[in-house]
Amino acid sequence: MDEKIDRILISEDEIRDRVEQLAASISQDYQDRGPVVLIGVLKGSFIFLADLARRLTIPRVVEFIAVSSYEHGDTRSGAVRLIMDVRDSIEDKHVLIVEDIVDSGHTLHYLLDMLQSRRPASLKSCALLRKAERAEVDVTVDYVGFEIADEWVVGYGLDYSERGRTLPYIGVIAT
Repeated sequence: MDEKIDRILISEDEIRDRVEQLAASISQDYQDRGPVVLIGVLKGSFIFLADLARRLTIPRVVEFIAVSSYEHGDTRSGAVRLIMDVRDSIEDKHVLIVEDIVDSGHTLHYLLDMLQSRRPASLKSCALLRKAERAEVDVTVDYVGFEIADEWVVGYGLDYSERGRTLPYIGVIAT
């Protein structure tokens, strides 16, 4: 996979430092609220979620959800479908969706709408990466690790054809 990496965009040290900062902010915001339910969006969020969850200083529970975007040829329609749901009820619980990347915003918008209908006490989102210039849907990301340009990136959970997920950094794919 390294042969396809054009350059390292975000180093392992930068990721570690930013995850620490995000965990401190989240811990402060959720202090004295009881456990927060962290919902990791599979597959891309698993490494970020694990590191974030370990650095939180508040009670937390980890859940996972999987979604898929409908594709028509080479384009995405924006339609999203649920592949795997959380196992437990989130009613009256504080929920934080943890995403690897937000680009068009369709997936996060879908998840926020769907999960809000389940009446959580609160519902917020956290993304390691956001490509603001790719936004097609107005969606709030409450905690953002890094704003990045519109480039294809891999590593730290993100993949290219299921390769590169376990790289310890975020790299840009050579095009």
